[in-house]
Amino acid sequence: MIKYHNLTSEEKIAELDDDKIIISQVQDILDIMADAGASGCNRIIIREKNLDKTFFDLKTGLAGEILQKFSNYHVKLAIIGDFSKFTSNSLHAFIRESNKGNMIFFTDTLDNAILKLK
Repeated sequence: MIKYHNLTSEEKIAELDDDKIIISQVQDILDIMADAGASGCNRIIIREKNLDKTFFDLKTGLAGEILQKFSNYHVKLAIIGDFSKFTSNSLHAFIRESNKGNMIFFTDTLDNAILKLK
């Protein structure tokens, strides 16, 4: 289920709001992007718990494949979660580098996610 946060009458953010959905392959995120895009939305918020744990193991390539779709389709993404529990130095470096950009953000709260996507 997707809910929307209206920024202005023209701009909104789609939020994946369903604990049962687990994104485990690229097609899953493409489906979410299509649903959001059909509503004229090019900003999406998802939660760490909606991502399969293999997303956070950079060796699997899942994170790269999924995040590349956001870049390809010019859709901004914020992922909400507690990323301190992950021990991978490369993952933490990846998160830091993502947060320096303007397309993909890892954050700890919904309010911060909305601010990053404005």
